[in-house]
Amino acid sequence: MKLKFGMVGGGNGAFIGNVHRHGAVMDDLAVLTAGCFTRNMEKNLETARTWGVSDESRVYADYREMAERESSLEDGIDFVSITTPNDTHYEIAKCFMEHGIHIMCDKPLALTAAEGEELAALAEKKGLLFGVTYTYIGYAMVRQARDLIDAGEIGNILTVVSEYPQEWLLVQMVSDRSDQATWRMDPARSGPSGCCADIGTHVECLVSKMTGLEIDSVLARFERLPKSQELPLENNVQVLVNYKGGVSGMIWTSQVAVGHETDLTIRIFGDKGAIEWEHKNPAVLKVTRINEPPQLYTATRDYVSEACRDLSRLPSGHPEGFFEAFGNIYRGFCSHLLKLKEGFDPGSYRYPTVEDGVRGIKFVDACIKSNREGNVWTSVD
Repeated sequence: MKLKFGMVGGGNGAFIGNVHRHGAVMDDLAVLTAGCFTRNMEKNLETARTWGVSDESRVYADYREMAERESSLEDGIDFVSITTPNDTHYEIAKCFMEHGIHIMCDKPLALTAAEGEELAALAEKKGLLFGVTYTYIGYAMVRQARDLIDAGEIGNILTVVSEYPQEWLLVQMVSDRSDQATWRMDPARSGPSGCCADIGTHVECLVSKMTGLEIDSVLARFERLPKSQELPLENNVQVLVNYKGGVSGMIWTSQVAVGHETDLTIRIFGDKGAIEWEHKNPAVLKVTRINEPPQLYTATRDYVSEACRDLSRLPSGHPEGFFEAFGNIYRGFCSHLLKLKEGFDPGSYRYPTVEDGVRGIKFVDACIKSNREGNVWTSVD
């Protein structure tokens, strides 16, 4: 049995839409059946043909029409992938849930915590699954890190140091390629935060999934660099973090760090050892037990956990990356939905959910408030 899914957005050559498509079909658990890929109907149909949507009557000019008709069809879609800009996620997700359709949404979940909580409540009320694609959760060694921490291999966590520097925004500011910069720096499209909401939420969710820690309070500093540009949103963020249970942390995210592309790094220090993971080398986990030589864990080996091996498709030594991480998120979501349709529950920690999306918005809100009020400690409510 395969699930049927539709997509809103992703047309006109958009990068993230094609990533969602590849992720959804990677394990043959779902087939793309319907879509509203772009407002331009000619390009909409062109995208549908390219992506193998055979029934052109299920290519829609409007997502509302799509939700209404698909929910009335006997073979209508089981879920929809939302791959549009940030400011539309809430209204599209709400519309499809009101028609009883499960959701996979690109992050962020919504622009405000109130909208996010409304979506979470609606999903619970209607018994619908709601996944959010925090991409990096899908890497196999992220799961291995969590399993090692849960087994007590590094003892009690003392502090977590995270960074995610990028250079893309500064590059686009000095080049002619400003498509991403245009809408990501527009508060009307991106919301009240730039860098913190865009990549800071990735770090927040990743640390949470790797460690099980939840943020209690933050002290944040936002910068708009270069200052001479008078940008509408921040692009460089430093955050001190208090996690629940007395664990400290630091998060640095930047979109103007020359020489860095997607250099996401997480370092977790415990009283018996440490774990380090880098996005540049995602199939390797550095584990150092106190007063012992560092060890490098690699994916698919017999010594890694079964849950970690389940997230790898290739033999050890063969690199897997961004598409596969997306595929793992979709695998978890689709497996859960298939089990749900059969009356079973496959368990937890399979993919980021609407609740993770709400926590991400609350993290950003607390950082905005901390920065606005003079870099003070602010609770994450």
